[in-house]
Amino acid sequence: MSRRAVIKKRPVPPDPVYNSRLISMMVRRLMRHGKKSLAYRIIYDAMKIIEERTGSDPLATFEKAVRNVTPLVEVKARRVGGATYQVPMEVRSDRGTTLAMRWLIHFSRTRSGKTMSGKLANELMDAANETGSAIRKREETHRMADANKAFAHYRY
Repeated sequence: MSRRAVIKKRPVPPDPVYNSRLISMMVRRLMRHGKKSLAYRIIYDAMKIIEERTGSDPLATFEKAVRNVTPLVEVKARRVGGATYQVPMEVRSDRGTTLAMRWLIHFSRTRSGKTMSGKLANELMDAANETGSAIRKREETHRMADANKAFAHYRY
């Protein structure tokens, strides 16, 4: 265990177009090899696609998608007496948001399609409608936690 001082969480600045901290966080997760301008372009193109297809506010759709994918419980491995148990734990809000964005980006990348912005837009619209791979991942996580409820007393 680290004996250093507790690291302060840095505030995330909002993005320039939608003035949203959530979009800024998504850009940082989407970015590869430090190419932030490309990540911004992908996100904004995806937002344009969402607006064209749904005719509604893309920021609201994006926030709803992240909210729908955010898990409430997850399992963590815990060793007790030589055996490893999957112990269900409640997810903190910031970790839940991080997991949701990670899953959305991962399943967008694995999706079939031409451009990343199109794939991301489709995944976000699916998540907002409670379908898609990221929602399936959240349901799977909840099922795992539910199945291992018997080991909840091993929480630390």
